[in-house]
Amino acid sequence: MDYSNLAAEFLSNMPALRYARPQKNISEAMHGEAFVLDYIAKQGEEVIPSKIGHEMDVSSARIAQALNSIERKEFITRQIDTNDRRKIIVRLTPKGKAQAERHYREMISQTAQMLELLGEEDAVEFVRLTGKLAKLLAGWNRNRKHGGSEC
Repeated sequence: MDYSNLAAEFLSNMPALRYARPQKNISEAMHGEAFVLDYIAKQGEEVIPSKIGHEMDVSSARIAQALNSIERKEFITRQIDTNDRRKIIVRLTPKGKAQAERHYREMISQTAQMLELLGEEDAVEFVRLTGKLAKLLAGWNRNRKHGGSEC
């Protein structure tokens, strides 16, 4: 099959999706402070900055900037690791936990609204295909980083 025509059709639909309110909010939430709070919460509420940077694929300077902003809002604390004084441990404060939970609930609500537009059968299939693509791309990206050319 020539996937070029299918790719062209997919890309022609992207501008309409880009401006869809739920999709835009979901996309924005996968970046910045909201992502950092969510990531820390999912890691057991304690993490080192380099892991956040790796997960977001951003520089240590960008992570430091984001953590400074989040710390000013009193959502996190940073402390030197007692086992390894070279490391900084980032923890959510109670205020940060509450913010991460609010953000998560909002993301679930917006995503559910978006999926509801598809109807039950298509929504289930969309989530299945998105999960499959995510797994395939993760393997493809790992392979590319190690110099391979096969999926």
